[in-house]
Amino acid sequence: MTKKKHLTQRQNDRIAGNQQKRLDRLAQKAAKADQQLEQAAFADAEPGVVISRFGQHADIEAADGTITRCNLRRTIGSLVCGDAVVFRRALQSQGTIDGVVEAVQERKSVLSRPDFYDGLKPVAANIDLLIIVSAVLPALSLNIIDRYLVAAETMQIKPLLLLNKIDLLSESQRAEVEQQLDIYRKIGYETLLLSAKSGEGMAQLDQYLSQGTSIFVGQSGVGKSSLLNHLMPEIGAVTQEVSDVSGLGQHTTTVARLYHLPQGGQLIDSPGIREFALWHLSDDEVSWGYREFRPWLGRCKFRDCKHGNDPGCALHHAVDTGDIAAERFDNYHKILLSMAQDKPAYL
Repeated sequence: MTKKKHLTQRQNDRIAGNQQKRLDRLAQKAAKADQQLEQAAFADAEPGVVISRFGQHADIEAADGTITRCNLRRTIGSLVCGDAVVFRRALQSQGTIDGVVEAVQERKSVLSRPDFYDGLKPVAANIDLLIIVSAVLPALSLNIIDRYLVAAETMQIKPLLLLNKIDLLSESQRAEVEQQLDIYRKIGYETLLLSAKSGEGMAQLDQYLSQGTSIFVGQSGVGKSSLLNHLMPEIGAVTQEVSDVSGLGQHTTTVARLYHLPQGGQLIDSPGIREFALWHLSDDEVSWGYREFRPWLGRCKFRDCKHGNDPGCALHHAVDTGDIAAERFDNYHKILLSMAQDKPAYL
């Protein structure tokens, strides 16, 4: 009976290494075969734009105007309405999914909002104009307008303040609204008073929209879907009246979608947001988001000035001299307070 020869540790390691190399070569060969098979299943890559996003799928519009519902590569971390992408169409229809998104082009701008579960969540990309739609009744909320303006400033997207349903106001109410809007006009923001019913401001809105890609933002029930219906009646977007009790409407748009407008330009219709949270920003970022604050920042007596009741506060001085509107300064403190209250405990 012969004695069985035992292998040394080095020999075992060498054998295991050779086996792993063979497995790696087989895996590479299989991956190459899969890639060749996939190359045969899809057409050449082409540019497109995300019209809408549904979970792990997206509707992509090609240069020829056709729309293809696509799967997303696992390497794509984020994809939103308005993104410029590279995609490939399937050579044979695969049911409802007829393509694959290969890559996302660099964004020139992105509108994001904080989410308690997902962190900072992109809403739409490559936006030229952020149209802040506000309702004039039951009352115009300057606090909500300021929240959106801070977001627009931090994301460097041009805003337009649009007051909808202006025909509902009496002469005295309209005069009051004009006075409130003068606060924003004086610091360089553009405003538009609109009534789809009377037609006031509609021609000016068409001109704004024709200049690029715009997005309507604002609380639910302020008339965003009604405006879209007026601009493109064939869409038939669902509308809902503002609640008589709360003054707030229910969400009427569930998925952001990009539309091409007859007069030129693109419009993204986004889900309504009742309150645009800013708890993901620092206090300094919010201060910078108030454009009229910037000449005064860094000029306070104390470096750690909180711009509250601190002595020698430059912002307080600017309010006293009329360089900063008291209403805006008051909203600034309300925003900081709400940020502290709303910020998740894990941050």
